[in-house]
Amino acid sequence: MDDMEIFYEIQFGLPRQGPGSDEMTRRALGLLPPFNASSKILDVGCGPGKQTVALARNTPATIVALDNYMPFLGQLRYHAEAKKVADRIDIVCASMFNMNFKPESFDAIWSEGAIYIAGFKNGLRDWQRFLKRGGYMALTHITWLDSNPPDELWRFWQEGYPEIAALRENSTTIAECGYRLIDTFTLPESTWWNEYYTPLERKLPYFRDRYAENPAALAIVESAQHEIDIYKKYSRYYGYVFYVMQKA
Repeated sequence: MDDMEIFYEIQFGLPRQGPGSDEMTRRALGLLPPFNASSKILDVGCGPGKQTVALARNTPATIVALDNYMPFLGQLRYHAEAKKVADRIDIVCASMFNMNFKPESFDAIWSEGAIYIAGFKNGLRDWQRFLKRGGYMALTHITWLDSNPPDELWRFWQEGYPEIAALRENSTTIAECGYRLIDTFTLPESTWWNEYYTPLERKLPYFRDRYAENPAALAIVESAQHEIDIYKKYSRYYGYVFYVMQKA
């Protein structure tokens, strides 16, 4: 197994692949005008789709759910069928770097915890062409909450995602990319633990045993634990912020 296969193995079965909650999805939806039955929302990097199903349950829109890992999409399909919204969710297995949609196809683009893969500025610019004029984008993104992080935390993010920036910088980037920022709010710490870090941390002892004789795989397991430990120590300095904006 290569590194990504091990990463996916560890992540598979978790409710989410990042911080979030149905409540936060509904809060972001509440900042937008109502959608109707002809509306289309693109969920980029949907993972197992907790937010996808929340969108379908709280709007009459059609949701196009895109992710490059089919087992996550299988989780999404199962959850959507259980909640009786599968008929309004179109599943697309593809990379966010190769999205084959017509220009101005969507009334809104949603992305919870995934735009970092493309890069904040790159994602805002590249995805904009798929939005109708006056369309909306709502996404969560890792953000500095304190401008003076400790050295250990600074090094962690410089290695993991050096583009991390503060709210003011991200707001400037949003304007530079051709959007009007509607509002922002920070996800509470509970959204990191309830459906992500707590179930993830419970799985790690199993993988330590499974890969005890595989140093490369074990390093991936310990990297996940290190990420959790960093958040335990330094959660006041960084978090996920929901950015809700409109295409100018």
